[in-house]
Amino acid sequence: MASIEDIVVQPPHTATWLVHIDRSMWVGGVRGLMLQALHPLAMRGVWQNSNFQQDPFGRLRRTADFVGRVTFGSPAEADEIGRRVRGIHRRLRVNDPDTGRTHRVDDPELLLWVHCAEVSSYLTVARRAGLGLSDRQADRYLAEQRRSATYVGLHAEDVPGSLAELDDYLASVRPALRVTPEAASTVRFLLWPQLPAELRVLTPGKPAYFPFGALCYYSLPDWARQMYGVLPEVPPSTVTAALRAFRLTMNSLPENVHDRAFTPGTREMLGASRERLGAAGYDLSKGLKGLTDPRRWPDRLPRTA
Repeated sequence: MASIEDIVVQPPHTATWLVHIDRSMWVGGVRGLMLQALHPLAMRGVWQNSNFQQDPFGRLRRTADFVGRVTFGSPAEADEIGRRVRGIHRRLRVNDPDTGRTHRVDDPELLLWVHCAEVSSYLTVARRAGLGLSDRQADRYLAEQRRSATYVGLHAEDVPGSLAELDDYLASVRPALRVTPEAASTVRFLLWPQLPAELRVLTPGKPAYFPFGALCYYSLPDWARQMYGVLPEVPPSTVTAALRAFRLTMNSLPENVHDRAFTPGTREMLGASRERLGAAGYDLSKGLKGLTDPRRWPDRLPRTA
């Protein structure tokens, strides 16, 4: 019988599953894009090599597909998308107008910044929005995400694997961050995003006074918001309450409705994951999200998360 690690890259008993199955990931993903944009070279790499200006949410959905495959996909699916991403990055270059130099998009420094901005956003938003994750579980999440980093070409030992290591890394990078014209444009795009048709079904009751893009912006660290300075400050308690309301609303959506937000390829991958897990004895009556409950796991698996 195949082990659970042969069925999905990050099984239901991992901290990664708890974070990545949570619907607060949508806010975390956009927050991650806003945070990533503060690195001038990383932002220019995106700006010069993609259609981000026309389709910022397309990038979010492609990121969601990658994260989904290296979480809920099979090891073979994760390896395949990793090869694809590394192959694309290997061919791309970014021109730095400040120095006149040309850099590789797969420069480890840039890859590490993108990874850390992303996972710190997922983790921070999920915990603030109400996911009950202890510091020990948060450390486990970051340690598990070292594996995800290897799929884009990083070495696991070079990637922060705990809250303390992540804090140290972010502090070391902050002096190099600034708001370039590209970063400012990125935040403007994301504050009032044009949602793709598949995502519009996910916005019932979207509060007019606190649109999705602004919620993502206000979830940024204080220092990042101060750098951007595009919206007036609001009380942190208001932001926390809005994040909790967003999470509660999104987590109440049926899985087949929520999954319309993803690309067809992502939905197909998730469907295959459900089939493999069901064949292995998991109770899928409440979908993939229901597997956060250990009572839905096969009896042979541990019940600790």
